[in-house]
Amino acid sequence: MTRSTGDRDREAIIVTGASRGIGRAICERRLRSGQAVFGLARDHITYQPGDDNYFPREIDLSDLSTITDRLTAIVNEVDKAGLKLTAVVSGAGTGCFGTVEQFSPSQIRASVDLNLTSHILVARIVLPQMKRNRQGTLVFIGSQSALRGGAQGAVYCAAKFGLRGLAQSLRQDCARAAVRVSCVHPGAVMTPFFDDLGFAPGDEPGEALAADDVAAAVDAVLDASPFAVVDELELSPIKRVFRKRRGGG
Repeated sequence: MTRSTGDRDREAIIVTGASRGIGRAICERRLRSGQAVFGLARDHITYQPGDDNYFPREIDLSDLSTITDRLTAIVNEVDKAGLKLTAVVSGAGTGCFGTVEQFSPSQIRASVDLNLTSHILVARIVLPQMKRNRQGTLVFIGSQSALRGGAQGAVYCAAKFGLRGLAQSLRQDCARAAVRVSCVHPGAVMTPFFDDLGFAPGDEPGEALAADDVAAAVDAVLDASPFAVVDELELSPIKRVFRKRRGGG
């Protein structure tokens, strides 16, 4: 990718989990704001906006062995293009629900790797450049499962509680460098997140958030005064309703 000198210091954002759901909605909103958006996902088959400001990049955040090299290359690409990395939204994740004894050790590790460890590695790569620039916002997409435990959510909640602790600690570590760290905690959102689960939010109005509701909350965090940090933001549908999927557990 090449850029003209006129792009020097133009703002760029990196969004993980960009090809669907909440990540996709965030990309769409930031594109409308005029930012250069680097959308990270395993593939981009389902999201090809055809916008010159959108740069799809493939990365498998479930593969911890490749995150550092791949994400470092993307961050360097942003810099070499004369763009200033001012925001990162770390939102990749997957559901993991059931009693703890139902999961094998490898399944538990895979859930924690994606829902927690991958976010730690993302922060490790992107924060040094933001600190050098003395500007930037790192937003983690958490969950209400980071705020309170729930039945059959032990593994998922453990990872999300860890993500919340990560965000709270980084928020203090980064303040002197004028870098903001926030965590957005949505309740049930009607996205492909539930496709492989045995339950889903209700489909009546007010029983689930839309992905764009969460993206709007992320906008509020990113667009706040640079001297104000939205430490945590929780949002939920008006009514809390879940239903079993046909054939689900």
